[in-house]
Amino acid sequence: MQSAYRPIRIGLLGAGSVGSQVARLLLENQAELAKRVGAELKLTGIAVRNLNSKRDAELPAELFTTDAESVILGSDIVIELVGGIEPAKTWVMQALNAGADVVTANKALIAAHGPELFELADQLGAQLYFEAAVAGAIPIIRPLRESLAGDRIDRVMGIVNGTTNFILDRMESTGADFDEALAEATALGYAEADPTADIEGYDAASKAAILASLAFHSEVAVEKVHREGITSVTAMQIETARQAGYAVKLLAICERVSDGGLVARVHPTLIPLEHPLAAVRGAYNAVFVEAQSAGRMMFYGAGAGGPETASAVLGDLVSAAKRHLAGGPGLADSTHANLEALPVQFVNTRFQITLEVSDKAGVLAKIASIFADHGVSVETVQQSTASNSAALLTIMTHMASERDLEAVVIALKEDDSVVSVASVIRVEGL
Repeated sequence: MQSAYRPIRIGLLGAGSVGSQVARLLLENQAELAKRVGAELKLTGIAVRNLNSKRDAELPAELFTTDAESVILGSDIVIELVGGIEPAKTWVMQALNAGADVVTANKALIAAHGPELFELADQLGAQLYFEAAVAGAIPIIRPLRESLAGDRIDRVMGIVNGTTNFILDRMESTGADFDEALAEATALGYAEADPTADIEGYDAASKAAILASLAFHSEVAVEKVHREGITSVTAMQIETARQAGYAVKLLAICERVSDGGLVARVHPTLIPLEHPLAAVRGAYNAVFVEAQSAGRMMFYGAGAGGPETASAVLGDLVSAAKRHLAGGPGLADSTHANLEALPVQFVNTRFQITLEVSDKAGVLAKIASIFADHGVSVETVQQSTASNSAALLTIMTHMASERDLEAVVIALKEDDSVVSVASVIRVEGL
């Protein structure tokens, strides 16, 4: 049955690994998508920086142009897949001002300028869709934004960067050190030539800001997210953790705290091997949600990749196209709670501290007293030999505040019986 509605014009900005797959799927599945939407989705133009760049898919040459403005102004829906802040922000604003809905996978843009863009879209009666901005193909934005809108979410915890999960997984499964695992990730295409955004936690922090904003109906700037990368994680740490029944994962954790605000943080974390997140291998992502009424849920799948991320983009595109046909306002962004994003010092959690100490009588009692003096309760202590004159202590605490633990670490570093504080890592999921 032929739709009476004219074709919905789709403009694409960017034709990299994701953009080229979006274009391919749009062209290949045009008839099926038309049935789902109720009107033809017509790809009218693809704006790129270089017309001669190699693409991941064979696409009609006549669709390509370097004139992004013409693509934007000639579209009902604009798909932004160029990444970064500029020119992406300018183009998205131009599209919204021109009356188009926008679909984006740009996590950096949404994390940095989401509130501004959502406000503009709301004023203009347009929609801004961003399912692909977090965790690739995994549907997590829509459940937080819509399905769980009537519930109270207390915590979101997840693996949201495939590169770092691959590296940590390889270190665990093969015993490789960080540099070896990073080299393998680079060779396989999981890590960029400059992996800083991944391994230093910047990518995960952007996604944490988005998740926290949605889960807690509050504006959370990416600068408010506590961030630590994985460059200091050693093969010995990972092996020691496994022997103790834990896996090391780079987690994004967003949670309500007792002080009435929220804390968003990204850092290497010990998580029990029996926890579902511990079983997430390779470059896969998973997000674990704790809601007051719905309970615990986990969303798992491919967190990156051209076809995988394209799937999320096309899901948003179908939603945008259906809204375009139906008319009326779309789903507004909700920041009504206005919870304050607090520093990581407001968090209470467990810690594992590894110390190299002088191997002599009375040291263990002295170390224990330092913890006690600062209100941190010790759960377990494991001792092993580091050298002829030094011992290695692995200490697991009960729940403690970040403030108190920081004070403990300062005191330990000042004590003459402590050779070094080898590592401090948080423990979650117990």
